[in-house]
Amino acid sequence: AHTKEEIFQKACALAQIPMKKVQSMQIMKQSVDARKKDALSYTYTVQLVVDEHQKIRKNHAHVQELKPVVYQIPGRKELLSEKREQMAVIGAGPAGLFAAYLLAQRGYCPHIYERGRAVEERQQDVEDFWNGGALDPESNVQFGEGGAGTFSDGKLNTLVKDKFGRSRYVLETFVKFGAPEDILYVAKPHVGTDVLRDVISRMRQEIIRLGGTFHFSTKVTDLHIEDGRISKIELNHKEWKDVSGVILAIGHSARDTFEMLYERKVPMMAKSFAVGMRVEHPQDMINESQYGEGYPEEVPTASYKLTHQCKGTGRGIYSFCMCPGGYVVNSSSEKGRLCVNGMSYHDRAGHNSNTALITTVTPDDFPSDSPLAGLEFQRKYEELAYKIGNGKIPVQLFGDFLKNQMSTKLGNVTPSIKGEWQFANLHECLPDYVCASLEEGMRAFGHKIKGYDAEDTVFSGVETRTSSPLRMERNKQFESNIQGLFPCGEGAGYAGGITSAAMDGIKTAEAIAEKILTQN
Repeated sequence: AHTKEEIFQKACALAQIPMKKVQSMQIMKQSVDARKKDALSYTYTVQLVVDEHQKIRKNHAHVQELKPVVYQIPGRKELLSEKREQMAVIGAGPAGLFAAYLLAQRGYCPHIYERGRAVEERQQDVEDFWNGGALDPESNVQFGEGGAGTFSDGKLNTLVKDKFGRSRYVLETFVKFGAPEDILYVAKPHVGTDVLRDVISRMRQEIIRLGGTFHFSTKVTDLHIEDGRISKIELNHKEWKDVSGVILAIGHSARDTFEMLYERKVPMMAKSFAVGMRVEHPQDMINESQYGEGYPEEVPTASYKLTHQCKGTGRGIYSFCMCPGGYVVNSSSEKGRLCVNGMSYHDRAGHNSNTALITTVTPDDFPSDSPLAGLEFQRKYEELAYKIGNGKIPVQLFGDFLKNQMSTKLGNVTPSIKGEWQFANLHECLPDYVCASLEEGMRAFGHKIKGYDAEDTVFSGVETRTSSPLRMERNKQFESNIQGLFPCGEGAGYAGGITSAAMDGIKTAEAIAEKILTQN
């Protein structure tokens, strides 16, 4: 129940600097120290800005001098080309939005083409589908403004090394458009799907104010390549649009677009990704494991990260995209195929936690040597999941999974699922080596979190969209061998989440701005 004022007083005392000598103070990081369950505490990193003449206590374990890195948008804000309004951004996920935002700030008036609908309309389409309506292949959990991350936990942490301050800039931009300020310092920042929708809408409005134009329900269906350079894009199989350059930020599920790009000889290769299923536990159980029995209500909803190297299959299995107090969601995007993901609202108040338990599959596991072979692999198991669930999310208890039999009733865990579900045998929609890895991994994780491998633990499947099944080649200037085409983000195989995709969009926009400056 401490206040910010008390945190700053403590920081000044450690630094031996009077508060009146401090120009400004800011919390840079907050995390929970749960190593001693009977003495939980918060750990903070605090930045104090002081006068350059202020004496600083050096060589102290808790105090060090800092020279912060502040991201600076490169280039000059000038309208350098008469073709500035012909810059196209394909996809309005985090990579596309941040690329467009930077270009708009530099005066390049980008056109953003999104096959799905604006986030407000998309939300209704998704809700209708979860409530038993028909799947809209163009507006769903995967497609539409905001990208796939809009219907997720909204995690904003990243493992990407960032010496230029882009990661911080992404978080500051989210705060600017309505995200809570604590994402700037909590150890594992998240927004939640309910807050993220509003942030995306405000970001779109600012891009429009700066000269950008959004085209929703507009799928890029073909490219015109002339003398090794892209010159036009086809929209909805109907009209052609002249372009001076194209940022390709299509997301990891744009399979029909992948196929079109392959036909147009855009260089790409199959890459590894991971598959598995969602696992649900009571959130109270996870909280007790992390914080101890009788934990205080003030602590944040607990999360976890688990890994295990399987002796039986020789494969690693690990938790991914863990959603505290969240929901399993039907995240399908193609008719006759079914996949799942995890989602949380900002308050993470759901009664279950869920995570993907997944194992990596490589091109050696794929059915052919084609760059699209990973896509074929995904479709095969999504079709099986759709079949065994009769179009609904197939669900099975862990005890029945061990027996390779369909469940018939629930135990103490009631599924938290967005979308219709029914009991099935998940062995029928996953490769044998994935099932064997799950069995061994669950037993191993039961030794780390008490009750994790309880027989009434709820499984649901399949999780196949962990990352793109391919990577599009690009040079150091972020350009394909087709001039003017810039693959970026998660769909191009260069990111693995909201923040890393946004950062890749920023870097791509920087490269384009530098190229235009050089040409002019």
